[in-house]
Amino acid sequence: MDTLIYYLTDIWNSLVSVFRSIGLIDWLDIIFLAVILYWLIKLVRETRAEQLIKGVVVLAAVLFILNQFGFKAMGVISQMVMNVGLIAFIVMFQPELRRALEKVGRSKVMQPLALFDTSLPETQGKESLAVEQIVLACEKLSRTATGALIVIERQTRLGEQIETGTILNAIPSEELFRNIFFPNTPLHDGAVIIRNGMIYAAGCFLPKPSKEELINKELGSRHRAAIGMSEVSDAIIIVVSEETGMISIAENGRLERGFDREKLYTYLTKKLLLDTPDPRKNREKRKSSKEKQAAGRTEEGGERK
Repeated sequence: MDTLIYYLTDIWNSLVSVFRSIGLIDWLDIIFLAVILYWLIKLVRETRAEQLIKGVVVLAAVLFILNQFGFKAMGVISQMVMNVGLIAFIVMFQPELRRALEKVGRSKVMQPLALFDTSLPETQGKESLAVEQIVLACEKLSRTATGALIVIERQTRLGEQIETGTILNAIPSEELFRNIFFPNTPLHDGAVIIRNGMIYAAGCFLPKPSKEELINKELGSRHRAAIGMSEVSDAIIIVVSEETGMISIAENGRLERGFDREKLYTYLTKKLLLDTPDPRKNREKRKSSKEKQAAGRTEEGGERK
């Protein structure tokens, strides 16, 4: 009994001495490590990387046990695995690492370091026109159930996707959108990319979603491409279904369906034109002011009679 008490006391004293030796930097180090581990677990959860990690852990455990029991050949193999482990890790988890770095680059902390400024007045004017024409085109395409895929570029540049398409650099218009997505035309299968309020490229190919097996099987290739593009960028992707004519929007890996003209206009205005006056409201104000002036002139004419 005394031996057990002495043993427990010794363990307690060892733990107390360890905690006393830990300083503020050590606590911060532990917290940062815990946050990084939690972030990595959250990143690979429900992805193919999760299965790879399980396999790597099991393989490392087997090699370690065999090495401890004196298996020389397995010890040499395990040493070689450890030597190339970092390179193998980067190769195996390249998509996940890339996605993680892109998320860090799109975070609010990194926005002041943006290399491109799209908040210029002339750019906002073009974006205002683009929003109006996109809404009009989507409404017409929805009525005729013509499939469409429109990507509105924001902070994340889409150079890789633009290279797969045809450069147009054209002023957006309802007629141009409808011509591009008209069935059997050369560019109707790909996506249109809007950059700085211009139709910059058409016929572009978009990446596949990372969790394609979890997506509703009723969704077609356009919706899947939209989700995939929204996972690797901060773009807003508009989809018009070829089967139902339904308008959907993909953003940040999520797809929202059931947009009509007013809802689509409100959504795009809120996301893209926060600092830009609503041109439709300006037109309504001018119209109402003209009506008031006309009514005032009519009343004055009636009084004079």
